[in-house]
Amino acid sequence: MKKSKYLFPIITFLISFGCALFVAMKVFPNNPFSGTKKENINSGKIQDGDIIFQTSESKQCEAVRIATNSKFSHCGIIFFVNGGQFVLEAVQPVKITPLEEWIAHGKEKKYVIKRLKNADSILTEETLDKMKVYGKQFLGKEYDAYFEWTDNRIYCSELVWKIYKNGAALQLSKLKQLKDFNLTDERVRKILKERYGNDVPLEEKVVAPSDLVDSDLLKTVIDTY
Repeated sequence: MKKSKYLFPIITFLISFGCALFVAMKVFPNNPFSGTKKENINSGKIQDGDIIFQTSESKQCEAVRIATNSKFSHCGIIFFVNGGQFVLEAVQPVKITPLEEWIAHGKEKKYVIKRLKNADSILTEETLDKMKVYGKQFLGKEYDAYFEWTDNRIYCSELVWKIYKNGAALQLSKLKQLKDFNLTDERVRKILKERYGNDVPLEEKVVAPSDLVDSDLLKTVIDTY
């Protein structure tokens, strides 16, 4: 009788502990008990505020590459959050994506990372906080397929450009107009026709991934192409 008296609470405790551990592993995947915590990519080489570029393969991204004469059609800004590496990117909708996942979405998982040449003096903790606060306001906003220079919707290179302009007081590149790009290719003309009909806003202010990747203010940190 004494054994059964003490055996029941012991069994109950073990069951409860096991359930709690299971829940912790599922709800908190980085829990040390789960064994699923991953090391950051290129740990030590990537810094908070770096800009990352890749080649995407949608029809619109193909048109962007042709119009800008560049292999790059998508970009985002790398932010460190709670010790992890994430990319704030303007897709549908604007979101923050784990760096490893973001890289996997690109063609052949290739990418280029650029950094301010004077990042050590410009991107202070205070400045990075301002950039993150400014960028956070765009989370959940719709992707801007019309490339309008407003904050109602936003596209990838516009997001990066505005974060640096408003968070770090830096203009990474001069703004162009839509008419400055190569709009003669049939694949580009088809996308423009789908977007605007016969009323293409040729004088709309635009910044492309190619403008950022060619910025004189940036240097290449990693190039996997």
